[in-house]
Amino acid sequence: MAKKKKSTAVYYHVSADEAGREFGISLLQLKTLMETRGQEGIRELNETYGGIDGLGQRLKTNLITGLSNDETDLAIRITAFGRNEIPRKSPKTFLRLVFDALKDRTLVILIILGIISLTSSIYHPSKKTYETKIKQKRINVEWIEGAIIIVAVLIVVLVIAFNNWLRERQFYDSQSKIELDQKFNVIRDNIIQQIPIKDIVVGDICQIKSGDLLPVDGIVVQSNELKVDESSLTGETDLIRKHESRDPFLLTGTQIMEGSGSMLVLAVGEHSQTGMIFKLLGTTTEESSGKNMNFENKNQIHLCHELHNHDGTELQEFISDNTNQVNNENNLDHFKVLEHSILQAKLRKLACQIKYAGIAIAILTIFVLLVRSLIEIFAQGHEWSYKYWSGVLRYVITFIIIYVFVVPKCLLLIVTQSLEYAVKKIMKDNIILRHLDACETMGYVTSICCDKTGVLTTNRMTVVQVYVGEKHWKNVANSVKTEKMTIPVNTKEIIVEGISVNTSYSSKLLLPSEKEILSKHIGNKTECGLLDFVSVLDGNYDEIRTYYPEDRFIHIYPFNSIRKNMSTIIRRSNSTIRMYTKGASEIVLKKCKTILNQNGDIVPFSSVDYDRRIIV
Repeated sequence: MAKKKKSTAVYYHVSADEAGREFGISLLQLKTLMETRGQEGIRELNETYGGIDGLGQRLKTNLITGLSNDETDLAIRITAFGRNEIPRKSPKTFLRLVFDALKDRTLVILIILGIISLTSSIYHPSKKTYETKIKQKRINVEWIEGAIIIVAVLIVVLVIAFNNWLRERQFYDSQSKIELDQKFNVIRDNIIQQIPIKDIVVGDICQIKSGDLLPVDGIVVQSNELKVDESSLTGETDLIRKHESRDPFLLTGTQIMEGSGSMLVLAVGEHSQTGMIFKLLGTTTEESSGKNMNFENKNQIHLCHELHNHDGTELQEFISDNTNQVNNENNLDHFKVLEHSILQAKLRKLACQIKYAGIAIAILTIFVLLVRSLIEIFAQGHEWSYKYWSGVLRYVITFIIIYVFVVPKCLLLIVTQSLEYAVKKIMKDNIILRHLDACETMGYVTSICCDKTGVLTTNRMTVVQVYVGEKHWKNVANSVKTEKMTIPVNTKEIIVEGISVNTSYSSKLLLPSEKEILSKHIGNKTECGLLDFVSVLDGNYDEIRTYYPEDRFIHIYPFNSIRKNMSTIIRRSNSTIRMYTKGASEIVLKKCKTILNQNGDIVPFSSVDYDRRIIV
């Protein structure tokens, strides 16, 4: 053990070039291969690298058992090919946030006026007036007004900067936690393991199934009717069929829509195709005019513009539709408009009206003060002096202060915080709201009509009824009912073998933890419910799957909305070929000509029996 730890420490400090020499293919070659793809990529894969098997040998990967959990080997691969994470931009420093807060136009105006007021209160012209001679012994307190303005603005700036700094730290912490929670199935030491996505390395063998969003680039090693949605990268909505010999390349960010299989990881993190796109876009954003662009998991670009209608009260967001982006590059109709809620629109209109009223009041105030000052100067025969210039300056400051305090900038923020508080209280009742304005919408509701659709569940499926041996067993989830259920031995063997084989091998049950009672479902929840039923029948799906590995299957017909069933064809130990099918009962029964009776014997199954079984 000591030697192993020593070698691990040594490899952690080797350079990327030295670590790359441990393998028969470089990082640049893998990136070039993934960029080529298509028929040219397949030709290069076969001619240059000796196909998938040759690529596995160059990466020192067993295509069946996967990598080992040796820390030294994993550390070398991370050093040579990178870690599966895209480097994030470092968070803004506190000083940068202070500078950003000072960009507010109103605060800048207040600071300038505060400095002018402070300067004018301290500075006096050399020529003394009669009043200053009389009041020269009084303490000068005129500077307090300007100082208070500057201090107040600085406090506001520091509070805003600290709040933003705290939120950024919370965002990065929560993002790191989410990344740790995201896991993927890989094969290591011939065991299927769930590991964090960032721990996947080049050379890993990943198990993929319908619904998976690929976190790495790779190549198909084994596939069963595999179809992938690549619209997030190409814009094409048609599903792409993937196979070892035809278009085997899989890209990060694409989604498995049908089938299952396994893939060999060739590129991770910033070296994957999506990683390079993110890196390029990040560089472009920094070099441009400084506009920040946020990209979701499927690379949807959200362009938010603040637009004002004739009343200056509407704020709208424009979101590009990726599905039409290719065909509508020069058409602005593919932008979807998301309007604000009714309350937000009304509040914006109210805020705009208050702003105009505030400006009118401020203008009227300064007009009255200036008129009074002019009357005092010219009507009473006073000379224009420094005293009156400082008075005009105070009038301008008064105008700005009235404008700042009258404009309700925080009105919408207060409403948003109120809705957020309402959402938190609703969450305590185990109710989740997707949209914040749902609280506002529910305030207009007087009657609620609902049915059983959409009821919140524990995301756990269980077999509750079984028709087997010409008997209909109900409430089989109850252990007492299960013990009374009698099934012929040969029928039970067929059921156990059929469920074990004719389900995705990525679906499995894990032993419950100390705080849990029920087993943990991994993969498709319906298939996990069937695997639970295998355990009820005292079967062991792991043993059957070990005896019938996926690479020995003759063929798999995956489930889809048209076929409404899934079938798996295997060759049994006695050289017979058997096809197991599961799916909608009316679809499966239509294909049946015989059925097993209560003794496990094969008996004919007619259309009359079909109608009677469907009614039951």
